[in-house]
Amino acid sequence: MTRPEGGERVTDGDQADTSAAIGPRLRAAREDRGSTLTGVSCATGISPSTLSRIETGRRKPTLEVLLQLAKEYEVSLDELAGTAPAAGPRTSALQRFGDDKVVLPLTRYVGGLHAHKHVLPAVQEPPARPRQVSHGGWEWLCVLYGRLWLALGDRDLVLSAGDVAEFDTRDRHGVANAGPGGPVEYLIMFGPQGERLRPRTPPAPGPRAR
Repeated sequence: MTRPEGGERVTDGDQADTSAAIGPRLRAAREDRGSTLTGVSCATGISPSTLSRIETGRRKPTLEVLLQLAKEYEVSLDELAGTAPAAGPRTSALQRFGDDKVVLPLTRYVGGLHAHKHVLPAVQEPPARPRQVSHGGWEWLCVLYGRLWLALGDRDLVLSAGDVAEFDTRDRHGVANAGPGGPVEYLIMFGPQGERLRPRTPPAPGPRAR
């Protein structure tokens, strides 16, 4: 048992929980960036098999490896350990991708349920069918503005403002601006371990006694 600066004790169980959670957080950070194990391996020199064993908890990463991956994923060690303080959205947190998509993280915790706001730019021509990916987890998506094309396996859905969709991300999926027209804004809530939202709507009141 250790006592960090500030007086709060950290037990062996706490340390074990933190260590066990780092793998899933590394996987969530990698998937948030849309990176593959092969791509991360090329960028860091860490073999894909080693990365896979770390993400699944079959291997503990060294500090050197954690520093490499934190730099590659642009997250802090505190975020990987789950000890980063909560913070509101910051302009500097905006991420831009090759397709001009902008992503604003709404939570800083890398692991468990986390949320992002996505903005797809306006398009002038009818888009091609979205490129699909698959990975572990569960996703809840809500359109705020515009029309979003959701390609889910062999199905195609066009979602408008206020429409919500949820799906197992192990199924092939992809999105695109359904344009032509303006941009599309939507929220994503993602559970990397398959976590799902739990509606807590109170039961409807029964008939009143007379």
